[in-house]
Amino acid sequence: MNETEIKSSITFSAVPEAQGGPFVYWGSLEASMRSAKLLGFDAIEIFPPNSDYFQTVDAKSLAQQIGLEIAAVGTGAGWLKHKLSLADADPQVRTRAMEFLTSMLVVATQLGAPMIIGSMQGRSGPGVTKIQAKEFLREGLERLDAQAKAIGGRILYEPLNRYETDQCNTLAQGTERIGGLSCTKLLADWFHMNIEEADMVESILKAGTAIGHVHFADTNRLAVGSGHLSVQPLIDALGQIGYRGFLSAEVFPLPDSQSAAERTIRSFKQSVRSV
Repeated sequence: MNETEIKSSITFSAVPEAQGGPFVYWGSLEASMRSAKLLGFDAIEIFPPNSDYFQTVDAKSLAQQIGLEIAAVGTGAGWLKHKLSLADADPQVRTRAMEFLTSMLVVATQLGAPMIIGSMQGRSGPGVTKIQAKEFLREGLERLDAQAKAIGGRILYEPLNRYETDQCNTLAQGTERIGGLSCTKLLADWFHMNIEEADMVESILKAGTAIGHVHFADTNRLAVGSGHLSVQPLIDALGQIGYRGFLSAEVFPLPDSQSAAERTIRSFKQSVRSV
């Protein structure tokens, strides 16, 4: 694989509570990896229930044997399964959220992958104002970034749409939020961007090298090519900023996992060229 190329990735979830969510593969990690490799994907993005998952599944060895990279490790189960967030009004919950994320950062680093912070950024609500929530989040991100620097880890911070958080909705807001952090980049998710960005191309160009990962999804959160997203201008914008990471399909497994994976790799090959 030429390291100057944008690479393909697909998502796998091992979180039963996320059933019905936007992850292409489910069930067996090994079977999912083999399917992804057969279709021509370069990597897989893993969403585990917790860090202990990797004590029961040797993801690193499997990836090496099958010939895939691990693109990223998601932490959404921290919120979905355990109801933990960095902005919770309860300091004990925030402490447990930090412990969860710290353990995930360690295993992600051992796998050679960045850790994603998306839903665990939390939001304002009963007992915590919007200003307080942002302060709690900033404090958590600073602590995690310092931990990442100490162990050679990487973090991806994901702006989400307004219906999921009021912390950070656009790449511009995300760039400001991670300003001054040395090991944290932005995750640009095309589904969320379609809702929040006035001009997706312009937002990518302005964010520039702050972007460290891309979620490759259409406007309806199906595989790219299933909605009305204009893909080529976005790919060209990534080329202009010198992006060399993954396009990872965080999409619904519809009509089924195999079909979603096939549509994704077909769209990837049609739209992506070495840039």
